[in-house]
Amino acid sequence: MGRKNNAGVGPAKRKNERKQKMTITEAEMMNRTFGCELEYEGIGQSTAAKTVAEVTGGTARFVGGSYGTWEVTMPDGRKWKVVSDGSLCGTSSETVTPVMTVADLDTLQKVVRALRRKGAKANSRTGLHVHVGAADFTAENVKNLVRTFYKQEELILKAAGTLPARIERYTQKTDHGFVNKICAMRNPTMNAINTAWFGTFTPHPYHYESHRYHALNLNNLWNDKRTIEYRFFNGSTHAGEVKTAVQLAILIALRAKSAKASSARNPRPYNEASAKYDLRVFLLRLGANGDLFKTMRFHLCKNLPGSAAWKDGRHDGRNANAEANG
Repeated sequence: MGRKNNAGVGPAKRKNERKQKMTITEAEMMNRTFGCELEYEGIGQSTAAKTVAEVTGGTARFVGGSYGTWEVTMPDGRKWKVVSDGSLCGTSSETVTPVMTVADLDTLQKVVRALRRKGAKANSRTGLHVHVGAADFTAENVKNLVRTFYKQEELILKAAGTLPARIERYTQKTDHGFVNKICAMRNPTMNAINTAWFGTFTPHPYHYESHRYHALNLNNLWNDKRTIEYRFFNGSTHAGEVKTAVQLAILIALRAKSAKASSARNPRPYNEASAKYDLRVFLLRLGANGDLFKTMRFHLCKNLPGSAAWKDGRHDGRNANAEANG
């Protein structure tokens, strides 16, 4: 077979075609569902719900109940909820998205910007929780997820800028004993992982079960949500930071889904001299290269010392944006 003749195809067209080609990671991301819980002070539930309705073209209505719930129904039938949160102070609210895909990121960012304009504030009490759909996860996938996250947990928390107060209470680090148990499983089952996670077999954990207060929360794998929850993100009214949280959460899940095995019985030590470089290597292994993840790389790298280009910290005088986006 002869080679395809591209003589009539100009360089600009070829470049455009290359841009339009979707990588495996991007294709998988498009199909992976997620949802967010956005905690804010400075904005009440009624105002938040009406703001979401304005952005999405939906209809807001007061439902009531113990959380004083407001519901926003989008034109496609999906529902947002705005509820109270006992961990927040004064005028406050928690906005819960419907099930979304990457195609909805633009809408999510518009909502975050609109909430900020209406007075939403992020502080040490507010958090951002990202749920990633895991209904198709096998026990082996969950094992990979735990090992992947645990190995890089220190680096991930530093890159996310997770506040120490959150780590102490609502975003505890992964338990070493649990990791040892899951690493010892040659043929893991969801029941065995459940017992290792909760300490005793708990097929139907209730909503406020205390094991949920971890940076990586597995509780929802055993309820009707079937999601992985990442609780280590600080609350933010910056749309780019919210996008970053969603992309990182999905990428870690996809890594666990696609990896044949992940070896990490011990966490990788955090090294300030090479932190930014180490993060860059980790993100590349997740598949976070290219323009799609440019914003994510910047927002994660900005919290770390060192150089993204040099492991030994040389050339720190280079432009930080260039390193983060390189």
